[in-house]
Amino acid sequence: MHQIIKNWLARITPSCKDVTHLVSQSLDRPLPWTTRLTLQLHYWICEACAQYRRQLIQVRKVLQQMAKSSSAAQQGDSQLSPSAKARLKEALRSKNQ
Repeated sequence: MHQIIKNWLARITPSCKDVTHLVSQSLDRPLPWTTRLTLQLHYWICEACAQYRRQLIQVRKVLQQMAKSSSAAQQGDSQLSPSAKARLKEALRSKNQ
């Protein structure tokens, strides 16, 4: 019975190649509910595509965290007063001499 359901789902869901494209799109924009449903059905029968989705989501999270960290570091630098920046520059110059 399990194999019958799996075969039926394989016929009504997109191919793995199409799924990889759709997963990428789903991270950029909302997909129609029918597409989301067929993707979910595909994940139930294809562990490789489910794993690919999990990996893309993880990569996206890491990149977002890196962007936030970079942005926070840049903002932190711009919050220094001109006199504080001058003191830091002078301290670095005197240390290098």
